[in-house]
Amino acid sequence: MSEDHSKANGPDLTRGIALAEISGDGKLVGHCGDEQVLLVRRGSEVFAVGATCTHYGGPLADGLVVGDTVRCPWHHACFDLRTGEALRPPAFNSLACWSVEQREGKIFVGEKLKRPEPKRRPPSAGRPEKVVIIGGGAAGFAAAEMLRREQFQGSIVMLSDDEAPPVDRPNLSKDYLAGKAPEDWVPLRKESFYSRNGIDLRLKTSVGHIDRRSGEVALTDGTQIPYDRLLLATGAEPVRLTVPGADQPHVHVLRSLADCRAIIERATTARRAVVLGASFIGLEVAAALRAREIEVHVVAPEKRPMERILGPQMGDFLRGLHEENGVVFHLGESASSIEGRKLKLGSGGTLAADFVVAGIGVRPRTGLAETAGLTLDRGVAVNAFLETSVPGIFAAGDIARWPDPYSGENIRVEHWVVAERQGRTAALNMLGHGVKFADVPFFWSQHYDIPINYVGHAEQWDEIAIDGDIAAKDCLLRFKRNGQTLAVASIFRDVESLEAEVAMEQESAAGEARRTEVSRKPAQ
Repeated sequence: MSEDHSKANGPDLTRGIALAEISGDGKLVGHCGDEQVLLVRRGSEVFAVGATCTHYGGPLADGLVVGDTVRCPWHHACFDLRTGEALRPPAFNSLACWSVEQREGKIFVGEKLKRPEPKRRPPSAGRPEKVVIIGGGAAGFAAAEMLRREQFQGSIVMLSDDEAPPVDRPNLSKDYLAGKAPEDWVPLRKESFYSRNGIDLRLKTSVGHIDRRSGEVALTDGTQIPYDRLLLATGAEPVRLTVPGADQPHVHVLRSLADCRAIIERATTARRAVVLGASFIGLEVAAALRAREIEVHVVAPEKRPMERILGPQMGDFLRGLHEENGVVFHLGESASSIEGRKLKLGSGGTLAADFVVAGIGVRPRTGLAETAGLTLDRGVAVNAFLETSVPGIFAAGDIARWPDPYSGENIRVEHWVVAERQGRTAALNMLGHGVKFADVPFFWSQHYDIPINYVGHAEQWDEIAIDGDIAAKDCLLRFKRNGQTLAVASIFRDVESLEAEVAMEQESAAGEARRTEVSRKPAQ
């Protein structure tokens, strides 16, 4: 998950360095005492901030400086160089900042600064008093955190049917499942965060329906919770296996912390596992179980893993990578039944399985939205401000289909970082700030020691332009349609991945400016 970047390396910045020592990209890493510090030069100004990302500890010196911000090379978190504030998930904690003095051609880093209060938007008219959030995942947590960061003083009730507070779900299929991360890395925040910030987090809570007329959320136990603004962040649920024997206790799905714990407990005594599905979740589970030295067979109907998302070349690479690590594939296959510790294939073959993990997809949880009469479109339809067809009700995360300014299409994606960023934007808009969601989608996937970063969104393409060598694990793939790059996937091309993200943002902003200009012109 993270690496130890805390060892003091580089020059002692308290003793001063020559301004000329800062490299051509404007970054230099040194230390103040035992802490690693990143110096960033922007024109005549020099900033000093913590050198590692507060998400998973990525080295910010290897990231990209954009304006007065720095972006992490690993998972594209973004920080304000002036204040250290985490501007974009997946990071939520700020960077430390130090004072900087320039004299006689040298730079001296002084004391660590007291964290300044980030600049807040002025209160808007009609600010709500009661916010209810349905969902305890990425979008729900990010919204609650942002509301309090914006000094919202009203009530926040967060309703979750999970038994655990919001967790870092990507870890459940990666390092935590592999036994490489302790459980205290899994919660997004300690439980005290919620009480300390006045967030009424109600776990194991089931919502019955939304009463739009009275402005209340009705729980299945009869409790009525009033709201001025409502956020639907109900996420997605795993598609359940329906073959005979799928209801046995050794057949698992992976979505929650409880699911992950159950798989880990099963894995402590198991020798063989079958993973159904060659999706990202399925393949990450396979890699994690191989780290536990369990024999793993992957059964999937497609001819290549991940071909629909990453294309045939990357699909072949992923298959080879997993086979090198001992995974056995049964492609063009499906499970027909599970009888005890035997899984029967549609072709008639049989696989031994001490346990089974079904990673055959997820579906958005839109039931509440549907019964409330919200407009659906293969998800919950929202506008650029993430507001649904009913004023005052917003949706974010896996359920939301929004107008993507880059592609010009309405899209819905099931990415962790997108859900977190949408939660934050929805929070700002529940407060009346009118912020359009224009972030470029991003996700990452980890397979053994190989990370894959993906920016953009390409459901269909007519060309894949490959730069580098996939087999050498040094490549960047551009997924294009009609000449436009819709998405970029990469392995160990971190800065280029960030640059692709920035280019898409800039193109989106330019397109928005053109549309605004056209709308202002008087009709002929």
